[in-house]
Amino acid sequence: MNILKLSKLLIEKRGERGVREFAREIGISAATLSRIERGKLPDIETFGKLCSVLKLNPADILEIDDIEAQPAASSPTAVAAVHFKADAHYSLQAAQDLAALILAAQAFAGSKS
Repeated sequence: MNILKLSKLLIEKRGERGVREFAREIGISAATLSRIERGKLPDIETFGKLCSVLKLNPADILEIDDIEAQPAASSPTAVAAVHFKADAHYSLQAAQDLAALILAAQAFAGSKS
């Protein structure tokens, strides 16, 4: 799954509801939801809310199947950064930093279970 598929899932989940109503349910602005539905990259907080409402693991959206099984040359951070780079407004460094942050948060959340 990637960011573009995330937007498709959001549109499907929203169904017949309006953008404003669905955005209110998620806890984001209608403008933000509209941008994400058009394939724009959400910020980290919004990304978490979207994963929650869609009942998705962030690793699924970032297409990280098995972190342990990946060769060192394709680290999870590098793989995740590629998906964030889809938005031309983000530098490679910003994409890598976002990917590392998400993976760290996911690891931390997993250690609390």
